[in-house]
Amino acid sequence: MHTDNVNGGTATVPASTTGDAASPHLHDHLVADHHSFKPLSRPKRDMSHIQGWGADLDRKNRPAVPMEHSPPRLDGAPLAAPVQQPERIEVLVSPERPHITPLFGTSTPPKGLSGMLRRLAFKTTENDIRHFLLLLLADRINVVEGIGEDLLSGHVPNVLAEMGIKAEWEHNKAGLVRKVAIAGAVGGLAYYLLKRRGAAPRP
Repeated sequence: MHTDNVNGGTATVPASTTGDAASPHLHDHLVADHHSFKPLSRPKRDMSHIQGWGADLDRKNRPAVPMEHSPPRLDGAPLAAPVQQPERIEVLVSPERPHITPLFGTSTPPKGLSGMLRRLAFKTTENDIRHFLLLLLADRINVVEGIGEDLLSGHVPNVLAEMGIKAEWEHNKAGLVRKVAIAGAVGGLAYYLLKRRGAAPRP
């Protein structure tokens, strides 16, 4: 007789069943011991002090149950595909999905320098990091383009309010001070380098 450790327990195997010819018998013993293994049960902790805890358990304890509808509200919706929206503006699509969706937004068509960057971004696939980096850069440039359009139309934008400076000062003073310090350091370094370059003697 000999014993084998399985999942923290022991399975007793007759000595006559050891070896290559007895491997099926050994497997039977191991399987039987595996099925008899029971994981340790952990004591349940009281989570009732956490707001919303257990809302997905019993329907009687779910605050949204009175507002839910049965059958679902989408029951009876038309199954036919929506009518294709006419394409009156330039719509950018990725190479993975070259077809235009039935409905799309028309408020911000690509234009200017940001539009050029977006067109360049959509020439690459979405698994290319350049795709998203170009789109992020286009968004930043589009902000500056929007300020220029406001000034040309006679509207002076309140940049500080639109950037949420007031809210950030109330709720994140340390972060705001850090951003201002970094921006000031970068601006000061750029000014110093430009001034040094202009003051350099020409040969």
